[in-house]
Amino acid sequence: MSRLIPVVILLFLAVIVADSSLYVVKETERAVKLRFGRLIDTEITPGLHVKMPLADDVRKFDARVMTLDAQPESFLTVQKKRLIVDSFAKWRIADVDTYYKATGGNEAQAMNRLAKRVNDGLRNEFGTRTLNEVVSGERDLLMKDIKDGLNERVKESLGVEVVDVRVKRIDLPPEVSDAVFRRMQAEREKEARELRSKGLEEAEKIRSSAEREKTIIEATAYSESELLRGEGDAQAAATYASAYSKDPEFYAFVRSLNAYRSSFKDKGDIMLVDPQSDFFKYLNDSKAGR
Repeated sequence: MSRLIPVVILLFLAVIVADSSLYVVKETERAVKLRFGRLIDTEITPGLHVKMPLADDVRKFDARVMTLDAQPESFLTVQKKRLIVDSFAKWRIADVDTYYKATGGNEAQAMNRLAKRVNDGLRNEFGTRTLNEVVSGERDLLMKDIKDGLNERVKESLGVEVVDVRVKRIDLPPEVSDAVFRRMQAEREKEARELRSKGLEEAEKIRSSAEREKTIIEATAYSESELLRGEGDAQAAATYASAYSKDPEFYAFVRSLNAYRSSFKDKGDIMLVDPQSDFFKYLNDSKAGR
């Protein structure tokens, strides 16, 4: 048992030495080595490495693409129109040596300094473009110019690479938004009134056209009916004339009967007529005309 104690102690010391002299750098990490606070190695590849215990210190940084979500800022366009821009940027460490020297490996400090440069880039690009260009016309070109301009500066000063810059939202200031909304509302109301007036005008045209067609159809129908009625009356008259011409005396007799029937249908009617007149021709003499 007493022989195992030195072995255990040696193993324990070996573990401590190994833990303080070995370190691992992952594929998703970048690292620098310092010896007594002085930077001695910045090109550390992923894998298992050795360092001097107590003398060396290894600082590791996330090498993946990270997101900088900037606070909305106010920018002016070339037309001096103020916009509230909400943006974000994607970035990663490109030169770990420069990154460590510029920020001390402090990610928050790197974010703050990068955010300032992103805002400066946006301000410069917005200041050379109109409202339409930054909102819709040249959005992709605007983002590319900002990214290229940032990379020219931040790679040398911060040791980082800007992968992408995007604008999430562009708003007008509240005091301007209300005025724009009112103007848009007035324009839409004006457009609605114009459409209504055009609709009423078209309705009147359709209504007057229908009335005109109705009048023409009724006039044509009346003309045709009168023509048919005239032809019928003429045909009837011709038929009557043809029939009565065969026996004129019988025709006169029938007419007299019709006249008697019409005159004496109401008992209260009074007529003052000469008894010898032609009206009573067939009443006075049933053989009249024979």
